[in-house]
Amino acid sequence: MRLLATTLLFAASTVFAAPTTRPVSWTVGDTTFDGVFVYDDASAALRPGLLMVPNWYGVNDSAIANAKTIAGTEYVVLLVDMYGRGVRPTSAEEAGKAAGSVYADRLVLRARINTALDTLRSADGLPLVSTDVGAIGFCFGGATVLELARSGANLAGVASFHGSLDTPLPAGAGDIDTAVLVMNGADDTFVTAENITGFESEMRQAGADWQFVNYGGAVHCFAEPDEDGSAIPGCKFHAPSYRRSMALMHSFFDERFAND
Repeated sequence: MRLLATTLLFAASTVFAAPTTRPVSWTVGDTTFDGVFVYDDASAALRPGLLMVPNWYGVNDSAIANAKTIAGTEYVVLLVDMYGRGVRPTSAEEAGKAAGSVYADRLVLRARINTALDTLRSADGLPLVSTDVGAIGFCFGGATVLELARSGANLAGVASFHGSLDTPLPAGAGDIDTAVLVMNGADDTFVTAENITGFESEMRQAGADWQFVNYGGAVHCFAEPDEDGSAIPGCKFHAPSYRRSMALMHSFFDERFAND
């Protein structure tokens, strides 16, 4: 009965939670970036902060809806713009070009995501974020938070959902100062066996605290509810892996924030 009561209370709190959004901007060099804070404003309690880097379409209505689901009553989420003001892809072709331009210079990528991290930590005018901060990302965003970890950023942990694993700037011994969780589709044709082997070797050489989880039956985009496989072959939502990966993410950050 106690478990049932707790479950019902959690469900009720989720139903009546009212995530709100607040735009926020920052600059890196000459470029201005427009992100969104997402949080439940029904409580003034401090809560952990999560950077959330969306897939290659960037900040859009779908990403905001996903951020609201993840924020719930648990986190203050900063939905990160990695492209800059006015760059909002609406097709796979546009998204590929935008993501490719960021991937092309990993030092610029790292500068952008680290500035977003600083923005979340300062959270000017938003006194809800505790000292506990983590980062998550989907596809392009997953690769981005792995670069954040490789850059030596100090935060509780990073979690990548079906993100690319390779990098031209692999971490060396002692470079990674955060726990790393990678969730991958076992049938993802965009992530090769060589990519996985290389990533695992990199994490071992860096001396990182890392986990790599393969989800059977899942392909790329398994945690993207909007993807039905029609736009990009091999990019499709997989409900069982979505549920399991979200549960694992929450468990990962529960542990990390408790120990941070």
